[in-house]
Amino acid sequence: MSVDHQSGSWFTEEQAMLTFALMSVLLAALVIRPYLQFILLGMILAYILWPIRALLLQRLERTLAALGLTVMTIVVIMVPLGYLLIEAGLEMLEIIDEIRAGELDLADVEAQLALLGIETDLNAMFETYSDQIAMGLEILAFTLFGFIRTIPHLFIGLTITVFVLFILLRDGDRLLAWTRSILPIRDEIQNELNERLDRLTRASVIGNVAASLIQAVALGVGLWLLGFDKVFFLTVLTFIFALLPLVGAFIVWIPLVFYLVAIGDTSAALLLTVLGMVVSLSDFYTRPLVIGHSAAINSAIIVVGVFGGIVTFGAIGLLVGPVILGGAKIFVEVLIRERNSDRSHNVAT
Repeated sequence: MSVDHQSGSWFTEEQAMLTFALMSVLLAALVIRPYLQFILLGMILAYILWPIRALLLQRLERTLAALGLTVMTIVVIMVPLGYLLIEAGLEMLEIIDEIRAGELDLADVEAQLALLGIETDLNAMFETYSDQIAMGLEILAFTLFGFIRTIPHLFIGLTITVFVLFILLRDGDRLLAWTRSILPIRDEIQNELNERLDRLTRASVIGNVAASLIQAVALGVGLWLLGFDKVFFLTVLTFIFALLPLVGAFIVWIPLVFYLVAIGDTSAALLLTVLGMVVSLSDFYTRPLVIGHSAAINSAIIVVGVFGGIVTFGAIGLLVGPVILGGAKIFVEVLIRERNSDRSHNVAT
C-alpha cells in the first residue's frame, strides 16, 4: 500500500522538507559558530585575492593556482605577524629587565615633568600604590595565561581559515554558480545585487585597508626619520588602530609625543605632533579618496558597522560589520523597489 505524499494531510511533503532543511541549517550554524570569525577571514582573504586568481588561471590549473595563493598568503601574513609578536614580547622583557635592574631613571622623568609644572614623586607613588600595582601585574599575568590557553583554539581556527581560503580560491566560482541556481530570484536582480555588494565589499575591505595602510606608512616613515626604534612594530600598531573610525593613529603617536616631552626632546615632540595631526586628519580625505563615492556606504555605516562588528564577530568584524549593514540596506532597497513595481503592475492590469 503506497502513501500519497500529495494528499491533503495536515503536514505536507513540502512542509516536512522545509522543516528538515531549517533544522539542518540551524545545526550547521551551531557547528560553525565557534569558528565563524575564522571562516569569515578566509572568505575575505579569498575575495581580496580573487583578481590575482583570475590572472593565474590563465597559466595554471585551478588547484595549483589556489595552492600557490594560499601558500603565499601564509608567508605574507604569518611571517610579519610572528615577527610582531616576537618584537612585542622582547620589548616587554626589556622593560621588565630595566625595572628589575634599576635602570629606569625616574629622576629624569620627574625633572622633565617639573619643567611642565607637574611636581610628583614617582618613587613615593610606587611605594604608596605598591599593592595596586601588584594586583595590576597579577591581572596582566592572568590575562596572558588566558591568551596562552587560547593558542590551541587559535591554531585550529587559523587552520580552518587556510582550508576555507584554499577551497574558495579553487572552487569559489562553482559555489557562486550553484548559489545563483538555487535562489528563486530573477537573473537581472541577482546581477544587480552582485554588482552592488561587490562595490560595497570592495569599499569596506580593500578601501579601508588601503586608507589605513597609507596612514600607517606615513607615520612609520616619520617615526623612522625622528630616530625611533621598533618602527615596524609602531607602524603595524598604527595600521591596526587606523582601521577604527574616530580612533585612528591618535592612540599611537600621542603617547610618543608625551614620551619625547618627558625626556626633554621638545623639538622632536613638536615635529611628531605636526606629523601626527596631518596623518590623523588625513583620514577625512584619504578614506573617501580610496573608497570612492560610487559605493553604497557612508560614514554612519562604517562607524556603526565597525564597532558593532567587533562586538559580534571579534577582530574580523572590523571588515565584515560595514558589509553586513550596507548589504542589509541594499537588500531592503531592492525589495521595496520590486514590491512597489509589482503593485504598480497589478494596478495597471
